[in-house]
Amino acid sequence: MYKYKKSLTALLLCHMIFAVSWFTVKELQINRIASTPAFQIRFMEERAGLDASSFMGMVTEASSGQRIVDYNLLERKAKYNLSQEDYDVLLRIVEAEAGCEDIKGKMLVAGVVMNRVESSRFPDTVREVVFQRGNGTVQFSPVRDGRLNRVKVSEETKEAVKRVLYGEDITEGALYFAARKYADPERMKWFDNSLTLLFSYGGHEFFS
Repeated sequence: MYKYKKSLTALLLCHMIFAVSWFTVKELQINRIASTPAFQIRFMEERAGLDASSFMGMVTEASSGQRIVDYNLLERKAKYNLSQEDYDVLLRIVEAEAGCEDIKGKMLVAGVVMNRVESSRFPDTVREVVFQRGNGTVQFSPVRDGRLNRVKVSEETKEAVKRVLYGEDITEGALYFAARKYADPERMKWFDNSLTLLFSYGGHEFFS
């Protein structure tokens, strides 16, 4: 009986030593994984249309409680740095021209405006591009009829503009757009005869 109890005690002791060793090894593995770059957050883009600025300073908790920051997100910068005035004008012209479009349609309008800012054929700021006059007429109808100052900018428009300012370009280089359904027929003749149609999306046709 004594030998049986002694053997049982030895067996239980072995199990305890094994359990302690197993938990120690697992803890070391977890800490090692948590300290590697692979454990850091990765920014998964799209869709939903989110860009890196929405995640500035994003952090997560490692198993040890240590805060891990993905510095790749922090280093990503906007392609365009606009003044507050230019930013406000860009939001308003996109809302006025594409308020009924989806986010892609809004991005296309914002992209055309920024293409003009970049082009040597147009002024160098958003405000100057939007309010530019040619042959005595404005370039954008919301400037002419005053809608530019009456619109209420939506969150989707803000998101579309933000994505464009961070460099997301889907315009194929377009410098002009027109809504044929609402445009002056004589104006559309000029578009058709003088420009190259690139594609149509939503209610707009885009030209270079």
